[in-house]
Amino acid sequence: MSSDSQALGPDALVEAIDHIGLAVPDLDAAIAFYERTFGLKVTHRETNEEQGVVEAMLGAGNACVQLLAPLRPDSPIAKFLDRNGPGIQQMAYRVADVAAVSTTLRSRGVRMLYDEPRRGTAGSLINFAHPKDCGGVLIEFVQVDVGQSAAAEH
Repeated sequence: MSSDSQALGPDALVEAIDHIGLAVPDLDAAIAFYERTFGLKVTHRETNEEQGVVEAMLGAGNACVQLLAPLRPDSPIAKFLDRNGPGIQQMAYRVADVAAVSTTLRSRGVRMLYDEPRRGTAGSLINFAHPKDCGGVLIEFVQVDVGQSAAAEH
């Protein structure tokens, strides 16, 4: 396919893959591994107190790898690590309007984790579809600023 738009149908809610979120117990060790092993570089790093994580985005072509480490033992990432160990925690899709996507998905029987979008990485707006409604995968929807790509935003 020569362009992303050719891969999308007329009813597509998703613009592109934004990132894949990986739960890690130690952010600095994970960054060192991804830089040394795969040559990826950190493009954005921040602490999100609301989500209970410290995170880093690493550029990987047109998408990113997001490394997520817990800030406290009661955070969702800490609970994920306790249950599953390190690994893929979520798949994130970029969307134009996360509130509209959430409404559409609810009308299609998909439970969303938040009633209203919340702040995500680098000021984006996010919401998550419940994994029990998505084949066991936690799906995040990310609305970045208009005119900004995931790599530039992260």
